Amino acid sequence: MRVSTSDITGRKKASGSNDIFEKCRNFTRPSDLQAAGLYMYFEVFGDREGCGAGEIRMGKRKVLMFGSNDYLDLINHPKVKEAAIAALKKYGSGCSGSRLLNGTLDLHVRLEAELAEFVHKEAAIIFGTGFQANYATLSALTEKGDVLICDHNLHASLVEGALRSPARTVRFRHNDMDHFERCLENCPPDEKIFIISEGVFSMEGDIADLRGILKVAKPYGARTYVDEAHGIGVLGPTGAGAAEHLGVLDEIDIVMGTFSKSLASVGGFIAGEKAVIDYLKHTARPFVFSASLPAASVAAVAQSLAIMRKEPERRNHLLQIASLLRTELRSAGFNVLDGETAIVPVVIQEELDLCRLCKALLEEGIYINPVLRPAAAQNLLRISCTAAHNEKHVDRLVTTLVRVANDLGIER
Repeated sequence: MRVSTSDITGRKKASGSNDIFEKCRNFTRPSDLQAAGLYMYFEVFGDREGCGAGEIRMGKRKVLMFGSNDYLDLINHPKVKEAAIAALKKYGSGCSGSRLLNGTLDLHVRLEAELAEFVHKEAAIIFGTGFQANYATLSALTEKGDVLICDHNLHASLVEGALRSPARTVRFRHNDMDHFERCLENCPPDEKIFIISEGVFSMEGDIADLRGILKVAKPYGARTYVDEAHGIGVLGPTGAGAAEHLGVLDEIDIVMGTFSKSLASVGGFIAGEKAVIDYLKHTARPFVFSASLPAASVAAVAQSLAIMRKEPERRNHLLQIASLLRTELRSAGFNVLDGETAIVPVVIQEELDLCRLCKALLEEGIYINPVLRPAAAQNLLRISCTAAHNEKHVDRLVTTLVRVANDLGIER
């Protein structure tokens, strides 16, 4: 087919509006915040050498970190670093291939077996990131004629997996079991149902009503999928997450977890029935067509898992600190969302106030993550507690937050 001269001329005249990069040039939100001195993203952190517990370096100064998901304070643990170094020396810096072909090490196989046993499942599969694990699994396990019934507050990786899936997607109001049941009732009898929830919701820090979900879902023959990214290492008698905490771990069909939080590395995993895991190993495209995790990352996870299981006092201390922080912040008049996890979210109604508050806290040597709508239902000062924090850190944070909020005229 030939393109006429008039077609080319017409496109040349319209080139200003037809440029695919035009939306990039019109995206001014970051530059607007930078101009106002309120941009809070891509802060540059340095090494931890010489830093105290809970601290990290920014340039020449030390900052108290209340924004990290290193819940068990294992990223800088000597044994974790030693395990990673030993694996790097033994196996090299990478695998140079996908797991399906030449990228499977004995380390991968051992860790998958350990993870499966840890969350009471038959088998497990490791992915390069937690995002990849969620995205790949939802899109691989579903087909046209299926339905995904999802909590409204799901992480973006699960939302993207649902969007990629050919299945129909229905979202129920967050932790609303009445609405959830109506969604199930409206499913045609021939639809295969897959229920998706987080165990601990990543922004708000609350726990899913997994008991309610299972009770309502059982008569429908639905399968359940729980993302335990923020639950593993934090909740449950052995640290296996929210499902274990609620006593329903064995009833959940698929457990997902990440390595970039309590397990002090990078990557993610899916655990479930062996037939399901074998299916994912051969059909989940982001797994089949991605290089495997390097040995150093895998070894760091294995060592972190071992420490986590041997030292429950880390988890116990973490939860005590988070509980203390919630109590102190509420006593100071802040609107703290209910919860019992490591995530302590403070509602700040106005986006500009949240940015000003975070910037002022950083100037005082305290880093906290700002979470702006629509990443969460409300603008949040999302405070992450870790096992490195202590009562003095809590006192410093609350005292500074009160003073800074008063100085800026931000209502509590």
